[in-house]
Amino acid sequence: MPTRPVNLAVVGATGVAGRAALELLPEADLDPSELRLLASERSKEERLEYDDEDLPVATLGTGSFQGLDLALFFLPPELAREWAPRAWAAGCAVVDASRAFRSDPQVPLVAPGLNPEAAAGFEAKGIAAVATGAAAALAPVLAALSRAAGLEGLSATVLAPAAGMGRAGLVQLQTEAGDLMNGRDPEPGEVIPHRLAYNVVPQVGIFLPDGRTDEEAAVETDLRRLLGQPALRATATAIRVPVFYGLTVAARIVTGRAMGAEAAREALRAAAGVKLVDRPGERIYPMPMLSLNDDAVLVGRVRADEQARAVELIVTADDLRHAVSGAIRVGELVAAAR
Repeated sequence: MPTRPVNLAVVGATGVAGRAALELLPEADLDPSELRLLASERSKEERLEYDDEDLPVATLGTGSFQGLDLALFFLPPELAREWAPRAWAAGCAVVDASRAFRSDPQVPLVAPGLNPEAAAGFEAKGIAAVATGAAAALAPVLAALSRAAGLEGLSATVLAPAAGMGRAGLVQLQTEAGDLMNGRDPEPGEVIPHRLAYNVVPQVGIFLPDGRTDEEAAVETDLRRLLGQPALRATATAIRVPVFYGLTVAARIVTGRAMGAEAAREALRAAAGVKLVDRPGERIYPMPMLSLNDDAVLVGRVRADEQARAVELIVTADDLRHAVSGAIRVGELVAAAR
């Protein structure tokens, strides 16, 4: 952990993730001697609370990173690609929570509970990346099963909440639900291409030429990198659902050796960062509302198809909290390595 105070920036401070970072930072080991809040021009008059202090928000621009050691980026990918190299040129290391650098082999992809040693590789470009929410939730589950019985592949269906689109996604869902409850036809959404309230939208991200979205591709590639298995067979389908917060993944995992459901449960009980919630006879199983404000991923509905060497299960996680706390913990690792 850091041995000295850190001059720190939260970039994208006025967004949903940036505000969450300000709530979680006081519990971290970063001990900022200076905390600089940066956002776009439209947020320049705002002030945000941090640890009982009222701090101004500055506009991201030339000179923003002078004198800083570390910046936590909660920006869209295109802005992260523009500003992360500028930050490093000013001597400020970056932890990026977007998909901008996740597939760059020179940028380490770090899950603190899984591969913390990878953070030291930030020096190649001055950047460390945090995995996409579904990959970060699945990785400790897959690692536990891999240790117990090996791992050959998986197929995952990701049910993504509105919060994944930031504040605009939350506002769209809230507005649409209010309109429908009051007998009005909602206006077309700005960030989700169809009505989300009382609907599901089988698109999360931008479509690629092969028919996948970039979010689905990110889940697959992030898992291969986090688990150190570049040949892992992985497929994902991502669907936007009318839930404000909390990610759900339904996964079918093919193991190297057959294992029964109880053996899978035992492996998951012993896994760090995993909480087994699996008493379906009592209607106790993972749900998004149970995962909120929990640092663990919740796993349940564990079933086994031993003939096919497959384990099926449900994972839920507070993906916003995980992304933000993951970025902060990676920041601790980067600061300690400087």
